[in-house]
Amino acid sequence: MSLYVGLDIGTQSVKLLAYDPATQQVVATHGQPLDLAAGEDGSREQRAEWWIDAVRTCFAALTPEQRARVEAIGVSGQQHGFVPLDASGRVLAPAKLWCDTSTTVEAARIMAAAGGMGRAVERAGNPILVGYTASKLPWTREHRPQAYARLATILLPHDYVNHWLTGEAWMECGDASGTGWLDVRRRDWSPEMLAATDPDRDLLACLPPLVEAHATFPLRAETAQTLGLPRNVRVSAGGGDNMMAAIGTGNVTAGVLSMSLGTSGTLFAYADRPMVDADARWAAFCDSTGGWLPLICTMNCTVATETVAGLCGFASRDGDARMQDSRPGADGLLMLPFLNGERTPDLPNGRGSLFGITSTNLTAANLYRAAMEGALYSLHAGYDAFAGAGMDFDAIRLTGGGSRSAAWRQMAADLFGLPVDVPEQAEGAAFGAALQALWASQRATDPQADLPALVAAHVRLDPRLSARPRADAHDTYQAHYRRFLAHLDAIRPLYAS
Repeated sequence: MSLYVGLDIGTQSVKLLAYDPATQQVVATHGQPLDLAAGEDGSREQRAEWWIDAVRTCFAALTPEQRARVEAIGVSGQQHGFVPLDASGRVLAPAKLWCDTSTTVEAARIMAAAGGMGRAVERAGNPILVGYTASKLPWTREHRPQAYARLATILLPHDYVNHWLTGEAWMECGDASGTGWLDVRRRDWSPEMLAATDPDRDLLACLPPLVEAHATFPLRAETAQTLGLPRNVRVSAGGGDNMMAAIGTGNVTAGVLSMSLGTSGTLFAYADRPMVDADARWAAFCDSTGGWLPLICTMNCTVATETVAGLCGFASRDGDARMQDSRPGADGLLMLPFLNGERTPDLPNGRGSLFGITSTNLTAANLYRAAMEGALYSLHAGYDAFAGAGMDFDAIRLTGGGSRSAAWRQMAADLFGLPVDVPEQAEGAAFGAALQALWASQRATDPQADLPALVAAHVRLDPRLSARPRADAHDTYQAHYRRFLAHLDAIRPLYAS
């Protein structure tokens, strides 16, 4: 029986998931941790070869029999990263990542050159936020001029892994939306936003072609030999981690709200038309199925709880047990968890803050709960924008590392007042990449192969992990959420520039 492999190139690790659609079973999962180079200036970088080394390690963990059954590979990747290649395909510099806030000044300059937020939204559907790929180009021009001078190809992290797998370079519209250069309405590059990034260079010449979400490419013979795979393996278009998580959580038709709790936190929903907001309260992205994906992203989610757990001397996997001595609202302890700066709300220079400390409530349990609550409050601020635009949801599909925590699940249900369901496959991005590879393979022989039908057949919910909102806890959280918003308004002027 054929296997379909999903690779998720994350910030903290690379994950591999091998799926057998005939038995509807995941036959193997493997992961490899990644290092992160962090600077005091807000820089967050990784070397592209680290991803490739991790991919090799993950494939080596499959048995020879499993590798021989691989039919196709789909790649999911952290969004907004910048991998610069020279004309021969060599990487010129470390990859600046989505959580890199060292380009704040450059993002502001691009926005000014574009005519401000309103004009950027008119031209492309999104403003250039710090962390978006566009802001990394002028930073590289100033700080790594030799690399910029030799730049021939601009790739995103998942694009680079695809390039290594196939020897070819391409982008698809979902992940490309996060560059800041894609006009999401036309699903094509915006000449105006490219010119605003660098008026003296034709950046379009550095961008690979855009392909449809169902496209596939042959695996390079050299790569097949390196990984121990058959020569006929195909590689699908892939996409950003949020776009792949949408597929992996069954979010390919209207009415489903997905929440991903990882290093960053995201909320996203499927739309069959461009969902552009004039005030840019959410990211108006394309998805990786041919539709659109309005998305809220925060830069601080499990990073906040993991930081607190490390400070208090326990592992985050033990956080649920440590929180048993705390209650909703953390006895008045309130955290604004902007440890990496923040995108929602838009405070790239923001820093974490702790409020409401008393002589009795500053405990490890309350501090951990406050970090978890603060991360969800930030997401709720984005959810308010969705609700204000008339988007209506009946339940939340939860994915990412946080979905494995009963405390995260119940807290999300209580705060949002919505039932929370968890797919059987917790790694939604890797599973979504495998399903995209399966769909693309089917499309190669049947152009009418239907992705929603495929997803409905393969994405199953785990009833044991469902959580339902509790009225008393919901009321408590709403009161503390209003406190969060008040403190947020108070600190905004401190980090406005």
